[in-house]
Amino acid sequence: MICLVAGKVVAPLMVSAMTLAWTHSVEKIAWEEDWRVTPAGLEIVEARVKGSGAGMEPPPEARLVNGSYVWKPKVPPQAEVIMRRSEATADWRVCIAGQCRLMEAYVPADADPIVMRACP
Repeated sequence: MICLVAGKVVAPLMVSAMTLAWTHSVEKIAWEEDWRVTPAGLEIVEARVKGSGAGMEPPPEARLVNGSYVWKPKVPPQAEVIMRRSEATADWRVCIAGQCRLMEAYVPADADPIVMRACP
């Protein structure tokens, strides 16, 4: 199960897979990452971005699918993923089974940083 942790607030999502989505602060382009819990930690399954530029170029193996560059990032499973909030961008979105909600639906709107990890 995936948990979001913000200070003393722990929000169990009751799922073992989810999509983390956000809008790039400079390019204003949507970015999504599919994550799942494995025995080794949080594994990124797939990344998608609607364009490129400002340090967000998709890798050479990315393929264009339905208007997004899609690829499997080459990173090992992570113990945790740390997310920061900024007034320059919209809040993170957490998508479960195709339904997206703003991060503030799970943790306080002013919480920063937010840590995603496997629940104990």
